[in-house]
Amino acid sequence: MSVTLTHPWLNWDLGDVHDCLSFAPYRSGFVAARHIVWREVRNADLPLEFDVIGWLEGEVATHMPHPAETIAMLTSRDIHFHHHHHVVIGDTEAEALVTLGLSNAERIGTRRLAAPEEYGTINIAARLNRHLDRSAMLEAMTIITQARTTAVLESGYKIMVDGTAMRATGTGTDCITLACTADTDRLETFAGLHTEIGHALGLAVYEAMRAGCHTYLSGEGTQ
Repeated sequence: MSVTLTHPWLNWDLGDVHDCLSFAPYRSGFVAARHIVWREVRNADLPLEFDVIGWLEGEVATHMPHPAETIAMLTSRDIHFHHHHHVVIGDTEAEALVTLGLSNAERIGTRRLAAPEEYGTINIAARLNRHLDRSAMLEAMTIITQARTTAVLESGYKIMVDGTAMRATGTGTDCITLACTADTDRLETFAGLHTEIGHALGLAVYEAMRAGCHTYLSGEGTQ
């Protein structure tokens, strides 16, 4: 497995094909993939009526050697600022790779509607060395979301909501991709917080998110 930065692309090569679940703009849902990539864009590159999905499909087809084994996410964050964390707990190995900007931060239950020129995002990719069924993969996605939200809340970042400063819980354009190895006969059916899988996955994402929040709030990079 390796992470390669060739601006404007950040490519996480998982080493072999994994079972994946995401709501990424390119190849979302339950798919098989070996590469999880970030494409850095400027907000000015994506005007409101622009066909972003069609454009991204073309970019992946042009620049990635195996588009059918690729999941792609978009970020306006400088991709030089990416954060990786690796955790081993018992038989479970979990990794997370995060890019993070909070310029269009939101708080759950409210809607600030940031202007397009403010769009940033949190993009999270996580990998497990365990083979999860679809139900467990959905459960694992909730663990990733909890870890993201906890880290953002603990960062103390605030937005104005109806004249009141409130702590953000994420951004309006967050994206998550989960990758699970398919190279094992043992199929896991649970991935909650009481499990080794949930423990390792949550910790990996939380620590990568904490590093991303710290870097962003220190003023490094853009969006």
